[in-house]
Amino acid sequence: MSLSLHAETHEVFNQVPPLDGANLYRIDLPLQEWTQRFGGGWAQARIDAYGALAGGELMAAGFLANEHKPVFHSHDRYGRRIDLVEFHPAYHQLMSTAIKHGLPSLPWTDPRAGAQVARAAMSYLHSQADAGSGCPLTMTYASVPALKLQGDVAEKWLPKILSTQYDPRNLPIEQKTGATIGMAMTEKQGGTDVRANTTHAYPLGLGGAGQAYELVGHKWFCSAPMCDAFLTLAYTKKGLSCFLLPRHRPDGTRNAFYIQRLKNKLGNQSNASSEVEYRGALAWMVGEEGRGVPTIIEMVALTRFDCMVGSSALMRQALTQAAHHCAHRQVGGRVLSEQPLMQNVLADLALESEAALALTLRMGQALDNPHDEQQAKFARLITAVGKYWICKRAPAMINEAAECMGGAGYVEDSILPRLYREAPVNSTWEGSGNVQCLDVLRALSKEPGVLDALFSELGDGHGDRHLAAHIQRLQAGFRDTADIQYRARQLTEDIALALKAKLLLEAGNATVSDAFITSRLGNGGRVYGTLPRGVDVEALIARSTPHLL
Repeated sequence: MSLSLHAETHEVFNQVPPLDGANLYRIDLPLQEWTQRFGGGWAQARIDAYGALAGGELMAAGFLANEHKPVFHSHDRYGRRIDLVEFHPAYHQLMSTAIKHGLPSLPWTDPRAGAQVARAAMSYLHSQADAGSGCPLTMTYASVPALKLQGDVAEKWLPKILSTQYDPRNLPIEQKTGATIGMAMTEKQGGTDVRANTTHAYPLGLGGAGQAYELVGHKWFCSAPMCDAFLTLAYTKKGLSCFLLPRHRPDGTRNAFYIQRLKNKLGNQSNASSEVEYRGALAWMVGEEGRGVPTIIEMVALTRFDCMVGSSALMRQALTQAAHHCAHRQVGGRVLSEQPLMQNVLADLALESEAALALTLRMGQALDNPHDEQQAKFARLITAVGKYWICKRAPAMINEAAECMGGAGYVEDSILPRLYREAPVNSTWEGSGNVQCLDVLRALSKEPGVLDALFSELGDGHGDRHLAAHIQRLQAGFRDTADIQYRARQLTEDIALALKAKLLLEAGNATVSDAFITSRLGNGGRVYGTLPRGVDVEALIARSTPHLL
């Protein structure tokens, strides 16, 4: 018998059709509804257009940009120091597309009602294709309020920052059509404790706000070192101050900004993160001298918001992949999404994803109303609450989604491993969990009206006995100030769950809100897939499965 008869060892069947090219907005009914609910409906056409890009060419670019990581070149071939980071063309494609569509600029150039929500929706779509490029996009977006505190600096830089042209050339700002902004705060001896920083700034003249200084020191974490300038912290005689440090001096020469090495990170591979030194680097003071932390916190607050956006996006893409897989894959002759235990898991993941999105876009709505005192106080608190809870939930949720896919979700051909590696950066960057929870206590105890704003938002439970009881327990928890720091994580979690439940109730979809409340505020289990009896799991799965929309 000829061996050629046995060349084909098996038939390939029971495989899941690819999602390549899917419009990530059109397959996401919760995103459509919540964007509309919080005022971003006017931007539906541009969000839809970005959904097509995110699920198509940007998704492909994301795989390439993560496969071909940035490469650092300290010197050129002649031995001259250049400090350049080289990126794959796919990274530039991701950056160019996002900037062209206004991801870093929309709320500032078109500050109508819903602009923050619309911009968050597009960032949510972009981050599903690639989260690493989201880092410089976020910092550029978030730099605007801080720079506006220093009018003369803002006048020079904001036109380039708000440009919709991506210009990656390593040139002085005057010669560029657009600019990106990075951030460098932490040092190796202090980390989150920026008061322990040792970098010093020396005035070149009288000193003070808007004046030129030279900085000497280091930063242990400088994200996106190929940005055109960086908001950074350094000590003057009056204390820790904020500075804008460009890569080039006004005469066109390179600044004394030296990259030591790129970070070898768990995830976020398409983005370059670095350790840098300032060896007399020229910079301009932004904001009042000695008030560096309050100045740069204007930027930090928005980067924390984008941690919420980013983690929600990672969860949504994990859910999309798991739901799509289970809608087609058969085990024991039955489609996985029709089997009761898998239905319990998928429905639970769908609840987690939608609740995270609801809280995130509610935060966007608050940012769209900065002159409303209630909204401003709400945003101050929920920045920390949402960043803590949503970012904390993402890794376990993505792991569960990968498990739904079995081995197919564990191999690098799938996007799930990248999503899983990406998730921890959002919970760590801009203050880890403990930092956020202590910030919640700080806001509630030291900023008048924040606690009242929280309970005004929550109301009396909206007729739901589980939520009403939860709110009462939360109020009692804040009245009891004994060992409150010890309980800060529990209190922050309780705030997050109460807000999510309230938002889902108000939206009017009883299938979603009842399932969330009974599982999160009732007697739900400790892992995903432990929803109580009576939940309409089929409706929840249908709401989030791409092929059913």
